[in-house]
Amino acid sequence: MGRWGPDARGRLERAAMELYVERGFEQTTVAEIAERADLTERTFFRHFTDKREVLFRGAGLLQDHILNALLAAPVSSTPLDAVTIGLEAAGDFFQGNPERSRIRQSIIQANAELQARELSKMAALATAISGALRQRGVSDPAADLTAEAGVVIFRTAFERWVSSTGEEVWTSLIRAALDDLKAVMLSAP
Repeated sequence: MGRWGPDARGRLERAAMELYVERGFEQTTVAEIAERADLTERTFFRHFTDKREVLFRGAGLLQDHILNALLAAPVSSTPLDAVTIGLEAAGDFFQGNPERSRIRQSIIQANAELQARELSKMAALATAISGALRQRGVSDPAADLTAEAGVVIFRTAFERWVSSTGEEVWTSLIRAALDDLKAVMLSAP
């Protein structure tokens, strides 16, 4: 396919993911990604700010999706129920391409810098969830505690999902992680 073929972003993303798996994230250059995609480095930088963004580009959209669902939760919802509704909505992003999520996660787990970036994205998600809870009238520290619990639930469900056979439904994994957290909180020391 030539340089002016369709789906430059998708071609760059596929090329990057292939190279990250084959050579490792650190050993892969933007020039190699562009060459594999039969595009130029300049085209790469039109679509991504750096080679990390190939892995993290959807974080803002995911966050917005979670927050919109959380804010639209019934007024009668408890803070944790509203967060759970938001987290369940995140499944729309993952269910469509589980293999990409698995590969992405394996790349992140193999690189300390990417792990730190992932933690930073999770911290930003917790801050955003806390803000959304405040919009719903939840006061501090309940908003912060609930948001952090939500991120723990999200991360637990996501780890289970990428480790699974792909048959599991996202909402079931969120509910199972929530139940596990509740069980830990209610257990006697």
